Amino acid sequence: MSVAALRKARAGLIITGSEVFQGLIQDKFAPILSAKVAGLGSEVVETIFTPDDENMIADAIRKQLDSGCDLLLLSGGMSVDPDDVTRKAVRMAGAREEYYGAAALPGAMFMTAYIGDIPLLGVPGCGLHHRITVLDLVLPRILAGEKIRKKELAFLGHGGLCKDCPECSYPHCPFGKGI
Repeated sequence: MSVAALRKARAGLIITGSEVFQGLIQDKFAPILSAKVAGLGSEVVETIFTPDDENMIADAIRKQLDSGCDLLLLSGGMSVDPDDVTRKAVRMAGAREEYYGAAALPGAMFMTAYIGDIPLLGVPGCGLHHRITVLDLVLPRILAGEKIRKKELAFLGHGGLCKDCPECSYPHCPFGKGI
């Protein structure tokens, strides 16, 4: 057993979705993701809103990398709908590794990708409705210097079902304890 210190990341948020970008609905992802990042001792240095357009999302990724972000969290567009283009945009931006799908709920449509050593985390829509998701299992490990790939996402299946208890006691519960 070993304990690794969490690094202080300079995180960038990319909030995707045409409805949010056009101001038709209010964004609720940025405050949730910002609180999770800050709660682990890191900071969000930039938030970019984009419509469901793979070129604009890829440009936002490149912009945040150019501005010194060393961790990117992307919300939205992680499902299988035709307008869910975030995964394609991540590849267009230069990701050489991409792992999509986690054997845990909530958060089965979670994605990790890397551009060089910089992690890009695709947060599915469940992050808006559930206090604890796969992101809460993966983010501390990323900040501790681990690379999360297909094998790690598959291992989340052991202990990977949040029971949505009426009074959440995470992390003092079985969710994610198989890792």
